[in-house]
Amino acid sequence: MNSDTISAVATANGIGSIAIIRISGDRALDIAKKLSRKEDFSPRYATLTNIYNSKGELIDESIVIFFKAPFSFTAEDVVEIQCHGGFIVAQSILKATLAYGARLATAGEFSKRAFFNGRIDLSEAEAIAQLIEAKSEDAAKILAKQMKGSLKEYIEKTRDDIIHILAYSEVSIDYAEEDLPEDLVLQIEAKLEELKKSLEKTLLASRAREGLMQGFRVAIIGKPNVGKSSLLNALLNYNRAIVSDIAGTTRDTIEEQVKIGTHLIRIVDTAGIREANDEIERIGIERSIEAIKESDIVIALFDGSRVADSEDEQIISLINSDAKDKHILHVKNKIDLEPKFVHADIKFDIELNSKESVDELIGSLENIMNITNSSDEMMLISQRQISAVENTLKNIDEALFPLQDQELEIFSFHLNEAVKEMASITRPFENDEMLDKMFGSFCLGK
Repeated sequence: MNSDTISAVATANGIGSIAIIRISGDRALDIAKKLSRKEDFSPRYATLTNIYNSKGELIDESIVIFFKAPFSFTAEDVVEIQCHGGFIVAQSILKATLAYGARLATAGEFSKRAFFNGRIDLSEAEAIAQLIEAKSEDAAKILAKQMKGSLKEYIEKTRDDIIHILAYSEVSIDYAEEDLPEDLVLQIEAKLEELKKSLEKTLLASRAREGLMQGFRVAIIGKPNVGKSSLLNALLNYNRAIVSDIAGTTRDTIEEQVKIGTHLIRIVDTAGIREANDEIERIGIERSIEAIKESDIVIALFDGSRVADSEDEQIISLINSDAKDKHILHVKNKIDLEPKFVHADIKFDIELNSKESVDELIGSLENIMNITNSSDEMMLISQRQISAVENTLKNIDEALFPLQDQELEIFSFHLNEAVKEMASITRPFENDEMLDKMFGSFCLGK
């Protein structure tokens, strides 16, 4: 690790009551003394003091807290300066720290130092990064547990189980002239199958709950003039989309965020799906179809006051082809008008008038998202972790074939690869490029 002392603003840009400047490294305390003109800071005590720049000009009255190594987030000497919020004050103090010998931290460098100094592993670092951007209270709870090492414990147990199996093979290689006892081969196969089931359940749960981490995407689809924009406005509780009786008013997808229950979701109002009359409308419809494919939940909206026609058939066909693996809510709109819509293939989950109340729909959306989080399975929180488990499963599968023929060198090779893949989730052997890429996605000051 670079021995430079680093500094950054650890709070978001903008006006607030407090901003925090974080300094980490061997010179952190010395810089704090120069900034404050004080000679004594007791570790972990908040000290109210004036902060001056390198010209001796007063910047602010702030609180300074010194964390002595190794009892800090980075396991280095760390100083945190809590000043009055606002861009100018925080940047002025940051500039002063640089003048006194610190350098500006790169994105994620504080967490990267914590990793290299043994304070956290990669699974805990990723949990920290995602907790900052958590899209639901349930996601925040899962990430908080992973920050405390729940995923780390699961990974290490799985890794140790593979190593335990590998030990039988390595010992047997030393006695290659003797065949493995048949019951030992069966025991190894049984243990590997048990490991596979556990990892596959984790993988399945992680994919099913992806919306919990990234934020659920909800697409509203339907033919023109069924009330999609009115429904979006009702869910948002303000007029975001233009509502008109003219077909094709919504020419592109409209996306907005709204909180439902404990979840922050992104709702996409799609262009009415039909045979397009012009190029712009055609592009809008193509984007609508893409939005459906990328969504977690699809609200299929039908006009209860109009007879089912070919455009409705097109919507039904689209649901069957591109949304069959998603949560689908079939919703009948405009129930205040004379009912005319009948279709043998559709059983409506909800009937409403989007201009009056959408409470039942909101309740259904919340239930779907809550059910998604009902599993107690361990969860992987990034594509990097998912890929590592997929590769582990692949190597376990490839190890089973040579085991049958007692080709132990090949069997051991694949199990060693499986161990490396599992270890990469928490603390890989050597992978500087991957580490730089992962920590580079962090915020400054983190």
